[in-house]
Amino acid sequence: MSILQTYRYDHPFQLETGETLPELTIAYHTFGRLNDDRSNVVWVCHALTANSDVADWWPGTVESGRFLDPDKNFIVCANIVGSCYGTTGPLHINPATGSPYYRSFPQYTMRDIVAAHRLLAEYLCIDRIKALVGSSVGGFQAVEWAVSEPNRFDRLVLIATDAKASPWTIAIDETQRMAIFSDPTYAEDRPDGGSAGLAAARAIGLLTYRGPEGYNITQQDRTDDFREPHRACTYQQYQGEKLVRRFDAYSYCAILQSFDTHNVGRDRGGVAEALQRINCPTMVVGLSTDIIFTPDEMRALAAAIPGAEYRQIDSPFGHDGFLVEADQLNAILNPFINS
Repeated sequence: MSILQTYRYDHPFQLETGETLPELTIAYHTFGRLNDDRSNVVWVCHALTANSDVADWWPGTVESGRFLDPDKNFIVCANIVGSCYGTTGPLHINPATGSPYYRSFPQYTMRDIVAAHRLLAEYLCIDRIKALVGSSVGGFQAVEWAVSEPNRFDRLVLIATDAKASPWTIAIDETQRMAIFSDPTYAEDRPDGGSAGLAAARAIGLLTYRGPEGYNITQQDRTDDFREPHRACTYQQYQGEKLVRRFDAYSYCAILQSFDTHNVGRDRGGVAEALQRINCPTMVVGLSTDIIFTPDEMRALAAAIPGAEYRQIDSPFGHDGFLVEADQLNAILNPFINS
């Protein structure tokens, strides 16, 4: 059990674009206890619409005997910049106007998200990190942080991710943004603006998260009566409505934009040269049916990182397999992190 905590950085937060946020609030959760020599920190970077409560969105991981073992480790997860789970984002008040930022929230990059992690680590007096773990968009953060501070980490775990946003992943994001922008309420700058567009965007995203095998296993119609709504249709509608109840369109678009900026090779001589900076044992985990970050791409990522090992999870649930196949993931990562 952990409670939401916040750290307020009462100084201008410089963004890579040259703009600044007048202040930065970072929401975070911790699990377990920091040991005397501060050598048991496991830092988890979360994915797109997740939050800092790892136990909430990653079931079967933050448990005794699992790879995020709170009996052995001090686990930290920070909500990312631009999100709606406590860290400064589009629905926060802009001090210059006294109103929420909404669409005026400044553009930021994956490196800015990592800069916020570094501020929080400094505040928590954490220097060395035993293991840095990132999946999906969290993997973007993890690989960027490992490249920018290669001597800070003892181990690195990258799950279903890449060193640079590909044209395919950017196209997925743009298609979701198009759905949100087509909702006229998005331009009204109100808390529920773009909700219908956000529901449609989520439905689009789910197609890529699960893929055909996952849908064909779980969403078969229970009857041959063509008058009954298709189970796949009601599932898409439900998932869209479910996200709208807990997220907002402005944060969603802001995070997608930061997703698209991801490129560890920018100003570092290219991706291949940047990845050579990583000097800690690295585990790269792919998923057999992932159509966002394919197994071939994950093998290539592992091959580009010095000494990295590649392992694969067999799952019919596509990219979402990292959220579903906790036992397979634990069998790979528990010995790697906690040996």
